Amino acid sequence: MNRYTIVIHGGAGTILKEDMTPELEEAYENGLEEALTAGYGVLERGGSAVNAIKAALVLLEDNVLFNAGRGSVFTKKGVQEMDAAIMDGSTLAAGAVASIRNVRNPIELATEVMRNSNHVFLSGKGANDFAIKQGIKLEPDEYFFSQFRYDQWKAIRDSDSYSLDHTHQRLEELMKDKKFGTVGAVALDAQGNIAAATSTGGMTNKKYGRIGDSPVIGAGTYANNKTCGISCTGHGEMFIRSVAAYDVSCLMEYKGLSLQEAMEVVVNDKLVKMGGEGGMIGVDSAGNAAMVLNSAGMYRGLKSSDGQHVTAIYK
Repeated sequence: MNRYTIVIHGGAGTILKEDMTPELEEAYENGLEEALTAGYGVLERGGSAVNAIKAALVLLEDNVLFNAGRGSVFTKKGVQEMDAAIMDGSTLAAGAVASIRNVRNPIELATEVMRNSNHVFLSGKGANDFAIKQGIKLEPDEYFFSQFRYDQWKAIRDSDSYSLDHTHQRLEELMKDKKFGTVGAVALDAQGNIAAATSTGGMTNKKYGRIGDSPVIGAGTYANNKTCGISCTGHGEMFIRSVAAYDVSCLMEYKGLSLQEAMEVVVNDKLVKMGGEGGMIGVDSAGNAAMVLNSAGMYRGLKSSDGQHVTAIYK
C-alpha cells in the first residue's frame, strides 16, 4: 500500500501572532484539526482522494471562521456569492461552480458537476438550478449571516473599495486578522490517486460578479497523478494571470523539479514579481507534501500515513 497524505489550508495573508487572541487561535487550530481528521479518516479507510478532500472541505465550509460556505463574505449587494472547484488527478476530470447562492456546501455542488453534468464549469443561476436538480442542500440567507463578516462589509460598502477578506486599510482597526479567505485540500490516496479542491466566498464588497482563482482549473486548483495536486489561496487575479497551480505541475513535468522546488519558484519568485500575495498547498505522487507562502501566515495542516501530523498558522 502506498503512503497516503492529506494537506489542507484555510486562507493566507497578514496573520500575525500579536493580532490573535488565544481563544481565536485555538478556534482556528481546532477547525483545521477537525477537517484534517475527517479527510485523513477517509484515506485511512481506503477511500479515494476525491472523497477525502471533499470531507475535509465540507467541515471548513461549515465553520464560520473560514471564508467559504457558511463563513462567506458579503458582496457589494450584501449577499454571498461562492465559488468552488474539485479535480481528480487520475482522470483529469474536474468540476467547478462560480457565483452560486444559498448552497450550503459549494464543494459538494462542484463534485456533482464533475460527476454528473457532462460539463466542467457552471455559474450563477444555472449552477443553482443544477444544485436543486441534484438534491444539493440549500440554506436561507440567514444561515450565511455572521456579524463579523457584516461589520467588515459595512465599513466599506459605501465605497468602491473591495477587500481580500480583511485587507482594507479602513478595516484595520475593526479587524486585525487580515487574510485571503479561501479553503482548500489536496490528497494522495492509498491507490496512488491525487485530487485537489478549493472553495471560497471571494472578496468583501466585490462587484460585477467578480470571480477569483479558486474555481479556475489550473489557476487556483489543479490535480494530475503524474505530478501533483495544488490548491491556492491569495490575491486571485495574480494567481489567474500566472496560472499558478498548473505552473507547479509544469515545472515538475517538464523541468524535473520536486514539488517543493516548483512551489517555491511559483510562490516566492513568479508571484512576488507580479505583486501576488498568498500561498499554496501541494502533494505529489509519492505522498510528499508542501505548504509554501509569501504572506505573514496561512492556516494550514497536513497528515500522512508515515506519521507526519502538523497544523500551523504563522510563517
